Amino acid sequence: MRIAIIGIGAMGCLFGARLAPLADVVMVGTWPEGLAALRERGITLADAQGERTIPVQVAGAAALPPCDLALILVKSYQTARAARQAAEWLAPQGLALTLQNGLGNDEVLAASLGAARVALGVTAQGAMLLGPGRVYHAGAGPTHLGVTPLTRERLEEVGALFRQAGLETHLTENITGLVWGKLVVNSAINPLTALLRVPNGALLENESARALMEAVAWETARVAQAQGIRLPFDDPAERVREVAARTACNRSSMLQDVLRGTPTEIEAINGAVVRAGQRLGVPTPINATLWRLVCALETTHPLPQI
Repeated sequence: MRIAIIGIGAMGCLFGARLAPLADVVMVGTWPEGLAALRERGITLADAQGERTIPVQVAGAAALPPCDLALILVKSYQTARAARQAAEWLAPQGLALTLQNGLGNDEVLAASLGAARVALGVTAQGAMLLGPGRVYHAGAGPTHLGVTPLTRERLEEVGALFRQAGLETHLTENITGLVWGKLVVNSAINPLTALLRVPNGALLENESARALMEAVAWETARVAQAQGIRLPFDDPAERVREVAARTACNRSSMLQDVLRGTPTEIEAINGAVVRAGQRLGVPTPINATLWRLVCALETTHPLPQI
C-alpha cells in the first residue's frame, strides 16, 4: 500500500514510524526544519522501550505517484491545504483518512475529494513532539475507523495494516458518536491545560480546575445529545476524570501548541461546540469562555518578567 502521511508533527511522525517498515510511506509537510530532519535521519521514535530511528521517504518538489491512502494528520486549520495536496496525489480509488481533532475536517476533505474518497476516524494514541522529526509515544490507545458501504472494503485493508503495525484498530458504524466522545474530552481537558500550562493530571489535583473540566464535559455532551448522537459513555464527567488520570503526565496537544507559540485547534474544538450549540439552541457559556480565552492567549504578548 502506498501511503502519503500529510502532517509531520507528533501524530504524523508516530504513524509514519509505525507504518514505514510495512508500507510504501512518504511524509508530506511544509515545516522546513521538520522536513530537513526527516530527510537527514528519518523519524526518531522514543517510548518506554527506548529510542530508535526509522528511515522514511519525504515528498519533494516532484509529483508523487498515485497514493492508495492519504492519512491526514495536520492541525484542523491546515485541512484545506491538505485537501488540495491529497487531490493531487490520491489515486482514483484511493482514500483520504482523517484522524484529526475537532469537527468539520471530513467535510473540508469531501469538498475537494468527494465523499466516496473520504473516511473519518478517531485515535486515542498519545504523542508529543520532542523536536523536528523526533516524537515521544506518550501512550497507546485504540483507533476507530468509521465505515460506510462505500469505504468498508478499503478500510478493512487499512485496519489490517494498522494492526500489523501494532496500532490497535477497530471499524465502527458509530464514528460520529466516537468523534463527539473525543470532543467531550478534548473540549474539557485541552483548553484548561493550555490556559493553566499544566499536564492533564494536574486538573484533578485542583478543585476549581476539576469542577470546570467536569462542567465543560457535561455542556459538550448536551450539545451532542441534542443531535441524537450516541456517545460511548453515560457520564461525561466520569470519562474526563478517567482520561485525565490515565494520561496524567501527558501534555495536551493544545498545551504543546501554546508552549511552542503556534496556533491551537480551539476553533475546531470549543469553537465548534459553541457554534453547534447556537444552531441547536443549547447554551454553551463555559465552552464560549474557554474559546475566547484561548483565542486571546494566542494573540497576547505577555510583559517581560521583572
